[in-house]
This record gives sequence, structure tokens and C-alpha cells, in this order.
Amino acid sequence: MAGMLDAVDQRTQLVGENRLELLMFQLGGMQMFAINVFKVQEVVKLPKLSYMPHRHNSVAGVTHFRGRTIPVIDLSEAIGMRPIDRTKQCNLIVTEYNNTVQGFMVGDVDRIINMYWNEILPPPDGAGRQHYLTAITRVNERIVEIIDVEKVLAEISPYDSRVSDDVIDNDLLQHAAGLEVLVVDDSSVGLGQCRSTLDYMGIKVHEATDGKRGLEKLKKWAADGEDVPKKLLMMITDAEMPEMDGYRLTREVREDPRLKDLYIVLHTSLSGSFNKAMVQKVGCDDFLSKFQPDKLASLIQDRIRSVIDQSESS
Repeated sequence: MAGMLDAVDQRTQLVGENRLELLMFQLGGMQMFAINVFKVQEVVKLPKLSYMPHRHNSVAGVTHFRGRTIPVIDLSEAIGMRPIDRTKQCNLIVTEYNNTVQGFMVGDVDRIINMYWNEILPPPDGAGRQHYLTAITRVNERIVEIIDVEKVLAEISPYDSRVSDDVIDNDLLQHAAGLEVLVVDDSSVGLGQCRSTLDYMGIKVHEATDGKRGLEKLKKWAADGEDVPKKLLMMITDAEMPEMDGYRLTREVREDPRLKDLYIVLHTSLSGSFNKAMVQKVGCDDFLSKFQPDKLASLIQDRIRSVIDQSESS
């Protein structure tokens, strides 16, 4: 099964082409679920788990994996379904999100599929596990639900969205008031974290839930006569989003003469080493791993200083 992922390093060529690869699996029933291959390190048979005291209900235990101890999350229970029956075949999907490694216990692992982001759609409005989905797609006439892993992890170990007092330059905050930033992210957790930091700094936040909507918003401003690169301090975009990902969004912005000078930050839970290479490929100005409010605040302040310097020198 590990052989399924042997060629992951070669798949960076998909970036900027609005394409992705999904690892499909089941959680005990017939419904098919998926996550992005780029976040997967390995797939193995479920190893022996050790009990962890005072654990979250969705954490089945811990296991030793390649020299480190990692938590194992029952993904079915985490999204509001029945716990996985460990008397049947179970597998462990080892992933990296925001520079942390964890395992997700699942049932049968199906296969990897190559798709275009425009084939990935936002989930329909509804209750239940719909709240744990970032998107859905259709494969061979079957609905595949793409899980919002950021939300799952945030509920198990809540992110601290507070900015440390010693990070903020209070003299600079007076320049931040009234500035505007566009945040593009399909995850409510990701949007919320950015909004919290930007609100704290007095910056006006515009939001879009996928790259296509983000691009439409930018183009509308431009069509209305706005100088978008001057209107916005920056655009902060996620990488993975239905319909249009952050890499393709960046490419589209750079190819539009009205938008090309917009400052763009890639803000994602994908592997940092991977994204640093992709920032250069698609033309982002900076990269930041998610859920680091202090680093986000520092990056925003550096950008404000740069804008002030440019204004004073012109």
C-alpha cells in the first residue's frame, strides 16, 4: 500500500494547473471520503495502539511511527459518525498538517485519483457531517466527500488565535487602521484565524471561500475602476480550495495587468518545504504555514512598513 505514494514527489507538476490528487478511503460504510495526497506521508495497516490518558474522545491512542510517537485519530468518530470497528480491516493514513504529524484511522483505502479543481465543488448546505467537509466531487457516479481536516484537528487541539503583546508594534497600528486585506480560504477555521488576527490589528477583512470567488471579487473591483494593488494591503490565500486552488488563483492574478502587482501570501497547512518551492513557481510574494498568529501579525507589519517606505520614497 505504501507503494501507492511512491511517486508523490513527482506530482508537484500539478501545481499551478488547477489539478490535485486525492487519496480515497472508506470509514466502515460504503460512503467514499478523500483527502489531498500532498498531505499524506504514508499509508500502512493499523499498528498496535497505546492508550493515552485524558485523551480526546476521537483520539484512539498513540503509536510509534518511524522514530516518533504520533496520535491516532478515529476519523469516523471525529466527524460525528460511529467509531471505526477495529475487528475489521483498518488502515492508518499518516499525514502532516501545519508541521505536525498525526495518523488517521480509517477503513479500506481505495486508490489515488487525479482531478481538476473545477471538478471539486463546495459541500451543500446541511447538518451533520457536512460541517466537516470542505468539498465534494463525483467519481464514477459516486459522491466523494473531502474532509475538512483542519476543522477536525482544531476541535481535538484548539488553535490559539491570540497575538502576543510583544509582537505588536503599537506605533505601527495607527497605520494599519483602515487598510484592507482579502482572505481566500474554503475552511471556516482558516478564515476565522486570519480574521481574528486582522481584526485585532484594525484591518478591514474581505473574504472569499474559494479561488474562483476570490478572483471574481478582484476582477469586479478592477472593473469598477479600483486600483486593486493599492486598495489591498495583500491577499492571503489558501492552497487547496474547490473550483480554483490558490496556485491557479495566483497565476490568474499575475496574468491580469490590473491585478498583477497585488501582494500575495500563500497561507496553507500543506508541507512548508513543498510550498516554498511552489511560491516561486506560481509567483506568490511570501508563504506562511497556518495557525501561527504571531508570524501572521509579523508578516502583516513587515508589509505595512514596506508600503510606508515606498510611499515616503516616491
